[in-house]
Amino acid sequence: MVEEKKPAASKDGVLNPKTAAEKLTKKKAKDEQDELSEEDQQLVSELEMIVERLKEPSVELHRSALDNLVNIIRSTTSSMTSVPKPLKYLKAHYEVLAGLYDQWQDSQNKMALASILSLLGMAYDKDNNRDCLKYRLLAGLANGSISEWGHEYVRHLAMEIGLEYRTMVEQEQDTEYLSEVALNAVSFFFEHNAEVDAVDLLEELSRHELVIDYVTKETFERVCLYMISCSPLLPPPTDMGYLSTARAIYRKFGKPSQCLPLSIRLGRTDLIKEDWESCSTRLEKAQLAFIMARQQVHMPELIEDDDDELLACMNNADLSKHYLNLARQLELLEPKAPEDIYKSHLENTNVDMTIDSARHNLASTFVNAFVNAGYGTDKLMTATGDGSEWIYKNKDLGMLSASASLGMIMLWDADVGLNQIDKYQHISDNSIKAGAILAIGMLTSSVHDETDSAKALLSEYITDEDSPAIVKLAAISGIGIAYAGTNREDIIDLLLPVIGDTGITIDLSSIAALSAGMVCIGSGNGDVSTVILQAMMERMDSELNHKYARFMALGLSLLYLGTQDTFDTIQETLKAVTHPIGKQASTLMQVCAYAGTGNVLEVQKMLHICAEHLGEKEDQLPQAFAVIGVGLISMGEGIGSEMSLRTFDHLMHYGEPFVRRAVPLAIALVCASNPLVGVLDTLNKFSHDNDKAVASSAIFAMGVVGAGTNNARLAQLLRQLAAYYHKDADLLFIVRIAQGLLHMGKGAMTINPYHHDRSLLSHTALAGLLIPIVAMTNAEKLIMTDSHFLLYYLVRAMYPRFLITFDEELEPINASVRVGQAVDAVGQVGRPKTITGFQSHETPVLLAHSERAQLATDKYIPLTNVLEGFVILKKNPDYVENEEESL
Repeated sequence: MVEEKKPAASKDGVLNPKTAAEKLTKKKAKDEQDELSEEDQQLVSELEMIVERLKEPSVELHRSALDNLVNIIRSTTSSMTSVPKPLKYLKAHYEVLAGLYDQWQDSQNKMALASILSLLGMAYDKDNNRDCLKYRLLAGLANGSISEWGHEYVRHLAMEIGLEYRTMVEQEQDTEYLSEVALNAVSFFFEHNAEVDAVDLLEELSRHELVIDYVTKETFERVCLYMISCSPLLPPPTDMGYLSTARAIYRKFGKPSQCLPLSIRLGRTDLIKEDWESCSTRLEKAQLAFIMARQQVHMPELIEDDDDELLACMNNADLSKHYLNLARQLELLEPKAPEDIYKSHLENTNVDMTIDSARHNLASTFVNAFVNAGYGTDKLMTATGDGSEWIYKNKDLGMLSASASLGMIMLWDADVGLNQIDKYQHISDNSIKAGAILAIGMLTSSVHDETDSAKALLSEYITDEDSPAIVKLAAISGIGIAYAGTNREDIIDLLLPVIGDTGITIDLSSIAALSAGMVCIGSGNGDVSTVILQAMMERMDSELNHKYARFMALGLSLLYLGTQDTFDTIQETLKAVTHPIGKQASTLMQVCAYAGTGNVLEVQKMLHICAEHLGEKEDQLPQAFAVIGVGLISMGEGIGSEMSLRTFDHLMHYGEPFVRRAVPLAIALVCASNPLVGVLDTLNKFSHDNDKAVASSAIFAMGVVGAGTNNARLAQLLRQLAAYYHKDADLLFIVRIAQGLLHMGKGAMTINPYHHDRSLLSHTALAGLLIPIVAMTNAEKLIMTDSHFLLYYLVRAMYPRFLITFDEELEPINASVRVGQAVDAVGQVGRPKTITGFQSHETPVLLAHSERAQLATDKYIPLTNVLEGFVILKKNPDYVENEEESL
């Protein structure tokens, strides 16, 4: 019996698991030997005979024995889940064959044996000696011998190459001997449609740039797509290296419209210029100009011979015209009144909602502005020919927001808009005048006006010392909105004296710092950062406690948006600021620098800040910024976004009150204009929280998440909230704002800062979204009282979510497209489907956040691989119209 035999034990008397496992394996092998079929028994005998021949001293017998062994191994077949039988039965002879290799003299036979041992080492390498690689190197790499054992063998070999390289690097030893075998494996992968494995192997060797030499016309699209998708998951500087390599591949195959987004992500104007100059036709340049206009990259110096048509493309000059054409085709031109949005008759409440109060009218002003944005007509400000009647139904700064709403209604149409706004500039009431000035700044948002009207009309109010404070504040805000991302020195020269002037109020200095941050966004401008830091140090603590001071910190942070680790010196300087604003700015700067990168280490740092238990007297604002930071950092990467939503759930359960209040705002950032069912349910639950600040944040977040989507479920939830909070004027005001955001542009707009198939992050759009969210961290004193005009910063994030196609004369044409849910096809061989559940439409069409479009026929060839925004189509010379399409 088995019990009578004691299991093998180690020297200290403890059962040795390894010895026990060996005994069990031997027993199993013996059982299998007894159960072998006649055919298998014959194979075992044949293999034993070959091994016996190899043991013979006669060299002549070795060659034929080795050839027989190779033939047996190659001719075998097996299922996908089992080991081939010859390999299985050679296990017992593996060590014998390895011993024979050591005994034999150098010869062709010895190299052939090494090749066989390399294959066996793939399965029977016990002590991680990497025998597969070891014997492959000894067998040599002549005549493509690496491919003799097939695909799975090469994949295993590639894995061992990676492990060997890492070990050698850790031991600081030479790794050159691995180059030849690695490049052989890469070549094999490319020949057998395994480009992903090739890229991974080169990455293991830190030689990803070599992939350029192996890509072909058939494989480069798949390789680039894989490398771009891997980029967010890699540590710096490898992530940027991947993008550079992908761009070099696109450039090699003459794809400037695919190079440009990567040049923009790399933040290199010299590469953008290179892409522009590599265009072979004027139409390609026009397509690049459209992409640059959407990203707000304005480089008119690239356009030669004063080509007005190309300049108009880059300036986004016709955005309003095309948007109104889209509205005409979709029958959206009819203006909507706020009551069309509220649908008060559906709210289950007995209270008369038609009461004409200043607070109710203020909410209606914002709803009216958001819903009719860009259409040029509405039922409150322009319907009667004179909007003064509606303006005077508001009080104090409500009049500012009312007159400023004209800027949003006339959005992108500078010519008509300026005439409408002009009459309010000369009114004696400073609030109305200030609103008109802010409207001018909003009017030219996202479009470049050749007459530079915003600067011409606003600069005098900034430089004039006699300008009333509210007028100056509006002018500073307006100029920041109008020139965001332009890096214009003349605009900075207007703002710097205001930032550094300690004789004026902190609110003016803070908004000036914010505007300067927007103008120089992501540039790391040293002059601006120095002046803002100086202002922080020179201001009294009582001034830095002001509710607007956080915008000074945000302005400084926007200078470093997306720059990653280039802000160390500023961080050190901030430590010298003794007021809590120093820590606020430090946290915000760290958050902004890594915005959209998905950097896990930075997310962990933010979570550490969130987990701190602060005393009542300690400043808790950095914790709120850290929560928003988790969303801001992870928003650009799918898996990171999903993980962050789960993290927010934990923060809501266990976080401090200040942390809980910021969680809905962070969720809004991650899911802007993307109303996921689970997110809506979560926010709806938070909107009934006992903490009023949590509820207000959640309601506002619901508006941001649904912005521009007309989501019916969310509309119903907001109507229920309006009935629930009908007695709370503050929360009802936020509900109305959320309703306005939901129906923004009558469902034709988005405020998500990602575009170009969610691959490009617009810095100016992100700033426009971030400013109201930061304001909501103190909603009670800002948005709910006298600073509601800060909501108008959202205009920088607002953009039509359309697809409009043009012909070769840059005239709009109707083309048949399929619109469906985007499918991730990264790493798949062949030509996999990139959309699912599609419907066919004629352009122009609207695209939701998770949707993608592709041409339904081969009649046209698009000049860009991403069908979004403005796309130029060329006629396909090889296209033959079939009978079905001609009907």
